[in-house]
Order: sequence, then C-alpha cells, then structure tokens
Amino acid sequence: MSLLQLVYASRPFGFDGAMLNAILFDARRCNTRDGITGALICRDDLFLQLLEGPEAAVEAAYGRILRDDRHVEVRALSRRVLPDDGRMFGAWAMRDDPADSLIWSREDVAAGVPEAAGEAAVLAMFERLAATPAG
Repeated sequence: MSLLQLVYASRPFGFDGAMLNAILFDARRCNTRDGITGALICRDDLFLQLLEGPEAAVEAAYGRILRDDRHVEVRALSRRVLPDDGRMFGAWAMRDDPADSLIWSREDVAAGVPEAAGEAAVLAMFERLAATPAG
C-alpha cells in the first residue's frame, strides 16, 4: 500500500497558545486514530503542515482543515505518493515546531514565498525538522 504525503500552508486566525494547543490535541487524537503522522511548523502568521498516511485519511484530514475557521487562506503546496516505508515523521502523530526551523521572514510569508519556494524547498525544511531531535 502506498501513502499520501500532503503539505499545505495557511494563515492562522486568532492565533494564541490556547488555540495552538487545541489544534495539536485534536490533530494528535485524530491522526492516531486514522494512521496519519506529520509535523506542524507554526507561528502567528503561518501554519505549514505535513501530513502523511493512507490517502483517504489524509484527504479527510485536509478536508477538515479546509473547513476549520482557525485556518485562513489554506493552500496545498505539495502532494505526492510515498512507499510504505517513506514516512518522514513515522514516530509522530503530530510533531510541532514553533517556527524555530523556519527560514522565511514575516515579510517573505506576506509576499507569498511559501508558494513560490517550490516543493523541494518546502520538503527540505521538513527534512531538516525530522532530523532534529525534539526538544
């Protein structure tokens, strides 16, 4: 069976610590149930999330995100099929990173750099995060 890996970006609406904790709690609960793993790079002007798992489950999770009013301007940046052993975040129902690894400035994000960066650059950011021990 192959897996789907999907990366999207959105702009948080009403971002604060409580909202982020609620998103992470929901994601970890649903992802564990649905066999999805991934990571969320976040700060008050950007959510950048990678989801990987069974295609139907990833598409359903993305559908929930599209309807979630905590996300504004949701746009897919990458969508690819992976082999069964191709998960980048296999041990994480949802790893979070407070944008410590993020290379884009707020001005870059506002100017649309996440979309213009291309799939390889976005995936490289997640590969660096996957290689970094959680702290």
